[in-house]
Formats: sequence, C-alpha cells, structure tokens
Amino acid sequence: MKRYLLQRIGFMLLTLFIIVTATFFLMQLLPGTPFTNPEKLTDSQLAILNAKYGLDQPVAIQYIQYIGNLLQGDLGYSFQHEGRTVTSMISDRIGPSAFIGLQALIFGAIVGLVLGIVSALKHNSILDYGSVTLAVLGMSIPSFVFAALLQYYVGVKLEWLPVALWEGYSSTLLPSIALSVTVTATVARFIRSEMLEVIGQDYIITARAKGLKEQQVIVKHVIRNALIPVVTMLGPLAVSIMTGTLVIEKIFAVPGLGEQFTLSILVLDYSVIMGITIFYSALFIFVVFVVDIIYSFLDPRINYKGDSA
Repeated sequence: MKRYLLQRIGFMLLTLFIIVTATFFLMQLLPGTPFTNPEKLTDSQLAILNAKYGLDQPVAIQYIQYIGNLLQGDLGYSFQHEGRTVTSMISDRIGPSAFIGLQALIFGAIVGLVLGIVSALKHNSILDYGSVTLAVLGMSIPSFVFAALLQYYVGVKLEWLPVALWEGYSSTLLPSIALSVTVTATVARFIRSEMLEVIGQDYIITARAKGLKEQQVIVKHVIRNALIPVVTMLGPLAVSIMTGTLVIEKIFAVPGLGEQFTLSILVLDYSVIMGITIFYSALFIFVVFVVDIIYSFLDPRINYKGDSA
C-alpha cells in the first residue's frame, strides 16, 4: 500500500510538471505581451513593465524562475491587476465555480442513475427507448447549447429563473442544470449497460433460484454491483464539468474561475492563465487518484498495484 501510494504520488508530480512546462512554453508562442498597447504605453514604460515582471529575460530564465517560485508555493502576480496575487484571485473565484460544479455533479448523478435504472429494468420498452434517446442527445449536444435554450425558455419565456448574473441561489440553478446534462447522459448510459450485463450473470439466476424476492435481487445484487464501476467515472465527469464551466460561467455571468480564465486569455495575463491551469490540473490529478483508491477498496479484485487479482 505504502509503495503504491508513493509511486502514484510520484507520477502525479511528474504529470503536473509536464503540464506546467508545456503550458509555459505554449504561452510563449502567443503573439504579443500583456503590455502590448502602443496607444497607451511609451517604449520606456513598456520596458519598465517588462523588467518588473521579468519579461525582458530569456524564456529559459523566465521558466527557471517560475518553477523556482512555484516550488515555494508562489504563483506570482497578475499582469493586469496590479498588486493582486494569482493565489488570492483563485481563492476569491473558486467559491462560485465549486458550488455550481458540485451541484451539477449531484444533479447529473441522481437523474442519470434514475434514468439508467429505469431504462435497464424496463428494457426494450418506451421508457427504455426514451431514456436512451435522452442520453444520446445529452452526450451529442454541447452544454453551451443547452445553456442558451435554458436561458431562452426558462429564463425569458417562462421567467422562472434568472437569465444570468450572480444574485442568490436561484442564479445557480440554470448553470448547474446546463453543466449536469453531460453527466446525466453519461451516467444513465453507463448504469443501463452495466445493469443489463449484471442481470444476465449466473449469480443473479442463482439468487432468484434461492427464492429471494425480485426487489432484493435488484437492489442488493444488480444495482449494487452495477454501481461499483460508476465510481471510476467520477474523475472524468468532474473534469468534464471543470472544462464546461469555462464557457458556462461566461454565458451566465458567474464570477468564477472559468470567467476569470477566459478574461485572462483575452488580455494575455500569463501568470493568471498559468495559475488557473495548474490549479485545475492538480485538482483533476487528485480526483483521479482518490477515485482509484476508492475503487480499489470497493472491488477486492483490484489490488493496490492496480492489477486485477
């Protein structure tokens, strides 16, 4: 166990290092600098700003300095917001993003489980076909399309919920629902196929032959065993929500990390782009790690080396 954890932590750090390095050098390929504005800055002012933020140094030196600061937990200062550290900007923005993301994950998982279970239990019925159709639509249509539809029909036509802005809990519902569509479709499709496979197993037939009630067979054996692989999906689903917030937050004017990331790209605020990328990457790597650990406990066939016994 200890050796496995150390190996995983080592791979996590290596993966994060590769992401940081790739992002840093890719940003150098972008045209212009955060201070390129000839109408407002003189050459001397631009030179002072470049020197202040180290942009006048060779790229290799900038990289080494950035990695050195990063190892000390310093993500640097924003180029566009003087005096603001990247860490403080992330901490100020993480609340709305985490709230709508977690809410979307819960919404999507619950609705997806219900749809998938009903679809499997009513196999080849109208309910099954309807659930499959919804799952296909949910996986095929981007979340920003659902966001626009929700804004128009729920926000403008019916006036049930705010179209945009961040003004209380009601403002969180539409962005969360838009983000949850992909999660709902993925979970519904996955749990349906898993349950149909489990229902055909010999131990289910044996359980029925022993006289167990159908409800006990479904709940204790079919659903329980079908749910275990779903745990492995939590990491990718969490990531899909993270990436989805980059657009959804902009559409609904949510003051979260996604909106800040989009704004930072438009003005080439390098340090903020790097900081948010590192934050999302570290979070994703950690989520996948936790999911793998949970899965190894849920399924005894998986040992701590990640091999099937």
